[in-house]
Amino acid sequence: MKRSIAITLATLLACSAVPVNAGDKVTTTPVHFSRGSSSATLSGSFGGYDSVNYTLSARAGQTMRVSISGSSNANFNVFAPGGVPGSATALGSGTVGQDWNGPLPANGTYTVQVYQMRASARRGGKVPYHITFSIR
Repeated sequence: MKRSIAITLATLLACSAVPVNAGDKVTTTPVHFSRGSSSATLSGSFGGYDSVNYTLSARAGQTMRVSISGSSNANFNVFAPGGVPGSATALGSGTVGQDWNGPLPANGTYTVQVYQMRASARRGGKVPYHITFSIR
């Protein structure tokens, strides 16, 4: 009896030491435009609950356009400077075939989070994509 209680306690302790999203990977990639250019296209791939955060600097009053192509499971959110995915409200969002275009409210580093919805993330499939950023 004491042995089964000890095993149960050891199992519970081992499970509680693992964070809930221990397998989720967030990759952060800075976006740089070529000299004289106001846009850039990058490609990537992720799976499951992983996501990619692209960061790019812009000034208040400029207009940003974000478009994504590739897997129909690719989605994105745009966050203002200081906004953190998961705890801030996005300025805008989009998916394949639905670009986002909007004026920027502040100077600083914007974050564009690329992810897939929970239903498809559960299946764990790979999400290849191409994302284009434009600032004018």
